[in-house]
Amino acid sequence: MAERRLEVYPDKATVAEAAAQRTLLAILDGLSARGEGGNNTHATARYDVGLTGGSDSILSLKDMAANPLVDAVDWSRVHFWWGDERYSAPDSDDRNCLQARRAFLDKLVSDGRLPETNIHEVPADMRSAAEVAAASDEENDALLAQAAAQYQTELRRELGDAPTLDLLILGMGPDGHFGSLFPGHDEINVTDSRQLVVGVSHSPKMPPLRVSLTAPMMARSRRTWMLTCGAGKAEASAQVFAHRNNPAYPSSFADGVDEFLWSTDPAASALLK
Repeated sequence: MAERRLEVYPDKATVAEAAAQRTLLAILDGLSARGEGGNNTHATARYDVGLTGGSDSILSLKDMAANPLVDAVDWSRVHFWWGDERYSAPDSDDRNCLQARRAFLDKLVSDGRLPETNIHEVPADMRSAAEVAAASDEENDALLAQAAAQYQTELRRELGDAPTLDLLILGMGPDGHFGSLFPGHDEINVTDSRQLVVGVSHSPKMPPLRVSLTAPMMARSRRTWMLTCGAGKAEASAQVFAHRNNPAYPSSFADGVDEFLWSTDPAASALLK
């Protein structure tokens, strides 16, 4: 369990810019420490980053795209995952991966820097709109379980039986949720470290069907950064810092092995003591 470190920046734009710079440096330093491949295994010759959705994260990705340090990174050795995803059509604007692609990743792919196979997307909902509207809860639950199992299999295939991300970037909602782990929903109570991914139905935030990494999976990331801005998140921030592992505020379960950094602005941190 890493000690929580709080960084308060003047505003949302500065939080995003600092996160962008810090992310690129972390990738550069991580790859440099692992050399150019050589005798390293497939797992250690790479750097694995977990992304999320939300305005703070997407703004940071846009800042990364404009940062000159982008040219210094060997993107062929960087892999991207998602802390959570909306189980929507592959071309839906709700998809976190689609937002990240538009903000940053697609340009790397089109420039030939980032292999498409290094982008590990959560399975999408391939049903028609009519099929989605007519689906029962049982059908939705089965599809979510299948999508979660597929993503879990991919994590283990790429990163081993106990997969660990090098860097996980998260956001927090005004209700204290992170990933798609919401207060009052059973998914936050998953404690089995062998369960890496979980399906989420009836999300209180639209769209209702989601897939999320579990709290134990996210907590074993080597470095975890939380980007949280705005007065609407002040109460949740105070509660998260007051008590760890409080199901009423799921973000209190967020953790990292070597580092846990919370980047925020004065409005979101106004109630912190």
